Amino acid sequence: MGRCENCIIRQFNSLRAMSKEELKRVSDTKTTKLVKKGETIFGEGDKLNGVFCVRDGVSKLSKLSPNGKDQIVKLATKGAVLGQRSVITEEVANLSAIAVNDMEVCFVPKDAIMDSLNSNPNFAVEVLRHIAHDLKEADDVIVNMSQKTVKQRIAEAFIYLEENFGKDKNGYLALTLSREDIANVVGTATESAIRIISDFKKLGLIKAFGKKVAIADRNGLNEVAKGS
Repeated sequence: MGRCENCIIRQFNSLRAMSKEELKRVSDTKTTKLVKKGETIFGEGDKLNGVFCVRDGVSKLSKLSPNGKDQIVKLATKGAVLGQRSVITEEVANLSAIAVNDMEVCFVPKDAIMDSLNSNPNFAVEVLRHIAHDLKEADDVIVNMSQKTVKQRIAEAFIYLEENFGKDKNGYLALTLSREDIANVVGTATESAIRIISDFKKLGLIKAFGKKVAIADRNGLNEVAKGS
């Protein structure tokens, strides 16, 4: 497997602030694993002994609500570092990380991260910057939930998926989420999501083939997302 110091993925995360020597130390201690679609990387409440760097694939980060429903907080893609906050604060994981498709992740033991955090101010600032960005995203999610309708949030979700993950050669969204996952992203019941997606199809905003979805009328979907 590749070495951290030669890995282009680190340009997307806080590891880019590490020195050559630190990267070499991380590379010597890391392990790379393949995670199949649907498998759990770590669960909410798990004690993490290190962080997971996403080399390839997508993971959904979710939290279980008191009523037993999953709320997907974020989709983590290539370059994301999972478990950073829990390792630094020495708290159990606040979220679960499950593979949406087949993934390749690198596990970096806690000691390698903490040593650099204590000795390299640039790395410490970079980690803080990433955690602050996550907090901002969480704030945006809360505002979205409270101020936008479910219909608006589902329209936004499809636009987000197209903008961030692109389309396959047939024009369908490259990342396929189940109807249940879409419901969990926007914070609604699966039945409500299915009904709204069906309405979108009837209005010609999207088209579907099995689980796959394509945006058919981007302007129309944008209008729905804005609440027009």
